[in-house]
Amino acid sequence: MRILFIFAIAATLHSTSSEATSFDPQHLKQLKDTNECFQCNLTASPLEGADLERADLKEAILQGANLQGANLERADLQGAHLRGVNLRGANLHGADLHGADLQGAILSGALMKGVILCNTIMPDGRTNYSGC
Repeated sequence: MRILFIFAIAATLHSTSSEATSFDPQHLKQLKDTNECFQCNLTASPLEGADLERADLKEAILQGANLQGANLERADLQGAHLRGVNLRGANLHGADLHGADLQGAILSGALMKGVILCNTIMPDGRTNYSGC
């Protein structure tokens, strides 16, 4: 009986957590309409998610957002507020992060070939001038 109870709790937590981490199309609309989406969920999966390839996100406010696996290839993120953003596994190939604030962001597994880092605040709080 105890094992069944533990299994039921685990199943409930799993379904709750997967709902909480699924892509929200309203968040994408909000970002496109206002250039702001604080703590929004723009995760990507093979079936759905945020395709922000070549998106103009200059000075976008995305603090605390979940962009895990999102396609941001060649996106313009100059001056974007990306503190605490989850970019795990995101495609940032050729993205322009000039002047962006990534303090506390998660970049593990992110594809970053050709990313422009100039006056960019990195996750550890240091400023990167390598691409200036």
